[in-house]
Amino acid sequence: MHNLRINEQRLWDTLMETAEFGKTAKGGIKRLTVSDLDRKVRDWFVARCEEAGCTVTVDDMGNIYAVRPGKDNSLPPIACGSHLDTQPTGGKYDGVLGVLSGLELVRTLNEAGVETQAPIMVVNWTNEEGSRFAPAMLASGVYAGAIDKQEAYALTDKDGLKFGEELERIGYKGDEPCGERQFGAFFEVHIEQGPILEAEDKVIGVVAHAQGQRWYDCTIVGRESHAGSTPMKLRRDALAAAARIILAVQEIALSKAPYGVGTVGVLTIGEPSRNVIPGTVTFTAEFRHPDDSTLEEMDKALREAVAEAAKAQDVEVDLKDIWHYPAVRFDKSCIDAVQSATDHLGYSNREMVSGAGHDACYVNRKAPTSMIFIPCKDGISHNEIESAEFDHCAAGANVLLHAVLAKAGV
Repeated sequence: MHNLRINEQRLWDTLMETAEFGKTAKGGIKRLTVSDLDRKVRDWFVARCEEAGCTVTVDDMGNIYAVRPGKDNSLPPIACGSHLDTQPTGGKYDGVLGVLSGLELVRTLNEAGVETQAPIMVVNWTNEEGSRFAPAMLASGVYAGAIDKQEAYALTDKDGLKFGEELERIGYKGDEPCGERQFGAFFEVHIEQGPILEAEDKVIGVVAHAQGQRWYDCTIVGRESHAGSTPMKLRRDALAAAARIILAVQEIALSKAPYGVGTVGVLTIGEPSRNVIPGTVTFTAEFRHPDDSTLEEMDKALREAVAEAAKAQDVEVDLKDIWHYPAVRFDKSCIDAVQSATDHLGYSNREMVSGAGHDACYVNRKAPTSMIFIPCKDGISHNEIESAEFDHCAAGANVLLHAVLAKAGV
């Protein structure tokens, strides 16, 4: 086992093959969850797993489980995986690298004739991105008991289509109750989605923590009035209030550097017109930090800023906390398995905090879990120009291989 390595070219080729499902003109991928394109890549994945000798099942949240049997199938499987859905302007590596590294792991073990003690499982989690149906990590959240299944089914996209109905429409609403599966351990390979590994010329990030997150929806109601004839002091300008709050999001995050981050990603003016003072504005906001007490401080500061903006502009502000999950500390034994595999393979590395949310964050609530990061060019992700190097993808998959073998036993 000491010298076992994955087939680097085959892993790369499968990455490029799946990139054809939803390929964009700029070289990225638009493959939204439970869409027809998602169905096509799922069908491809199921077929490849079955060709590799795996038994494939699907639960009622659409999560796909591909199991390679072990010597003792009474043992809980050692699992790995990620997600196949993308952002509207997604890249070739976010999520899919983790799924295909798992597939390549199985293929490598088959070719080497390696039989593990425990079964090995490759998982594709449904709707990790949350771009079509918020919140993110939806199905892994249901799996972990953090999100109610019926509430998940009732979620609607911008066109009013329901998640549960779309899942059934594409044929991936299985019979197995989500959450029933048990793992002996879980590992997720992912691009970093940040600049640290590249800046420090490291190949592998050994992920020990993940940031907590709070997501908000904010609605501001003022009063539409004429832009020319309404004096400034008499205006109830919803957009001016939004501007105050958005600036506060930035200032609050900066006050909690280096780990604190804050973002407003969507802003909509109701019935916009050049010469009408905006009466209604809606926007999204989020905070992230690896310390829960600090995240609470950021939440308190935002609510104070909201109250001040409402008073200053004489508007009504409804701030809804739509999603929150606490900071994550991954399992020490899994972190150690990743670190040992990295050291054995001779890759430069560093311990890391994940700035993004991942399915592994929820799985960690039910099974020992950790993550493996590789660099991405300029730290760019959720973008069609997202890029990762051939050798780095192979390195992540090789670390996964040896970490899984350490847990599964041979």
